[in-house]
Amino acid sequence: MTDEPASAQRRVAVVTGAARGIGAATVRRLVGNGWRVVAVDRCADDPRVPYPLATRADLESLAAGHPDAVLDFVADVQDVDALREAVALAEQRFGGLDAAVAAAGVIAGGKPLWEAPATEWEALFGVCVTGVANLARAAIPALLRQEEPRSGRFVAVASSAAHRGLLHLAGYNAAKHAVVGLVKGLAHDLAGTGICVTAVSPGSTRTAMLEASAQLYDLPSADEFATHQLTGLLDPDEVAAAVSWLCSPDSSALTGTVLHADGGFTA
Repeated sequence: MTDEPASAQRRVAVVTGAARGIGAATVRRLVGNGWRVVAVDRCADDPRVPYPLATRADLESLAAGHPDAVLDFVADVQDVDALREAVALAEQRFGGLDAAVAAAGVIAGGKPLWEAPATEWEALFGVCVTGVANLARAAIPALLRQEEPRSGRFVAVASSAAHRGLLHLAGYNAAKHAVVGLVKGLAHDLAGTGICVTAVSPGSTRTAMLEASAQLYDLPSADEFATHQLTGLLDPDEVAAAVSWLCSPDSSALTGTVLHADGGFTA
């Protein structure tokens, strides 16, 4: 898979969950391929989530590394009006919007569903599902404002957990399955518009979320997850390469489907 060259017409994206992990790697990939990006992150902890989330310093550092191409924007994906402001910023400062990447996500679990607090379910669906839907509500009208023929892209980061059950992660399983269903429905809604809607389902990737997953299972480190993938643990940039390609015009044959960037986890 190859992206369009940096010399091509510069395209514009909004990326959520951008301060670290797969989101930050996606921003760097896009910028490396000539894109301009509004990088969005909550930049605050969530009391419903049992590990620290990214900080304002993380997001500012990402933007500072690409001062002419990245604008940092603090917003919670559960706030659709804030996401509309991020999209408006992309249009005002960069001239339009060509892609939206929903990479914001959290994980929670470690107990059977019936023993888990309701706040855990609320966090998983609020961020991982409603957050994706909110980005679609905010971004798709902007993608449709581009002149025809369009090559707009909406890409959601799902998970290998969207395709098989995982012990004591029923809420996370359900949320990520919902992301895939949302992608399929949006693809039908956008048929014939030139806008493609896809998901990427990563396997175990070296991120803060994976370390949090290890803690849910009382594992000494996330390295244990490497035994479940044919390629071992993934680097965030490997997943970002798939996301970046899906944002490009070259991915026009794909819509309403999932790209399994999972190191063979579901093979």
